[in-house]
Amino acid sequence: MISDVMPTYARTDIAFERGSGPYLYTAEGDCYLDFGSGIAVNSLGHCHPKLVSVLADQASKIWHCSNLYNIPLQEEVARLLVTNSFADTAFFCNSGAEAVEAGLKIVRKYQSTSGHPERYRVVTFNGSFHGRTLTTISAAANEAHKAGFGPMVDGFDLATFGDLQQTRSVITDKTAAILVEPIQGEGGIRPADGAFLAGLRDLCDEFGILLFFDEVQTGIGRTGYLFAHQAAGTDPDVMALAKGIGGGFPVGACLASERAASGMGPGTHGSTFGGNPLGMSVAKAVLEILLERGFLEHCKNMGALLAEGLNKIVMAYPELLAEVRGSGLMIGLKCLIPAGDLVNACRRQKLLTVPAGDNVVRLLPPLIIDKGHIEEALRMISGACQEINK
Repeated sequence: MISDVMPTYARTDIAFERGSGPYLYTAEGDCYLDFGSGIAVNSLGHCHPKLVSVLADQASKIWHCSNLYNIPLQEEVARLLVTNSFADTAFFCNSGAEAVEAGLKIVRKYQSTSGHPERYRVVTFNGSFHGRTLTTISAAANEAHKAGFGPMVDGFDLATFGDLQQTRSVITDKTAAILVEPIQGEGGIRPADGAFLAGLRDLCDEFGILLFFDEVQTGIGRTGYLFAHQAAGTDPDVMALAKGIGGGFPVGACLASERAASGMGPGTHGSTFGGNPLGMSVAKAVLEILLERGFLEHCKNMGALLAEGLNKIVMAYPELLAEVRGSGLMIGLKCLIPAGDLVNACRRQKLLTVPAGDNVVRLLPPLIIDKGHIEEALRMISGACQEINK
């Protein structure tokens, strides 16, 4: 008999009752250090006092009024995003998949408005992940996500992540854009080097197509930069955001340059709940905190400290671990044993982590962690490795 909740998740048999900072607590009182952050969502930890305050304050005023009317908080959040990015405009939605879908419409509309309606195809990469809608699983290369859902949505051509020459060979006169994650998250914390991203920018400029970054997981301070691509000094034309921007509240956004969004007028796209006052109040608070002096530098420093400690663990357990990957507080441990074994062992140590592709364990702690939390996590990971070795 099927369960009341559709069984689409292979859940771990734990339920959390409350959270505080980087910790989660069960009803039985067990405490876990959360280095998964709801898969890079709880960017400021659990129950951050400012987020709780602004959400409660907004809840007493107005929750929803639809995008038929002006929503002043949208203007404020958009201004923060535009002022601190390449973009000139922002569309608000509720999730990463919606943000990617919006971007895909933007790049097609741009080409059509520019007199090239035949340019509708998008180059994507092996190892990518862009969401779970029919279009976004079609865009990516994970056959397990596609199984049983065919035929896939047409319009995507696969290239090899990191290979500029092979990517060039995939571009045709029907190509509208290139879609890429600056660091592949679900694919195993695989960073694109700066030369590759700069080369993609050059290819797009050469062929008259748009560069579209999926920063759903990498954005909003995760790598120590507000957006991961800023480390490479390469700007896109379109960018998808979600996860950390809402600090745990469902918020997504698609940013674009004025040129890229030139075809997006009234009626071209919409969202019932996107940009609602509740979500915008939280997103504004998240951005204000991240943009405070020293916050992003703290993320970089904590990321470096975590990576240093993890590299020592890799050296101590060469039969279990291969390498440390990533940037800032988006770290992957490449395993030589099944990654799930390490995830389970860490959980027995009361540390929450996230599995990823390429046999990698993801560490995505809240951005508010300090040296003490990192030392605690490193002790737990070391303990998990000792347990596995026994």
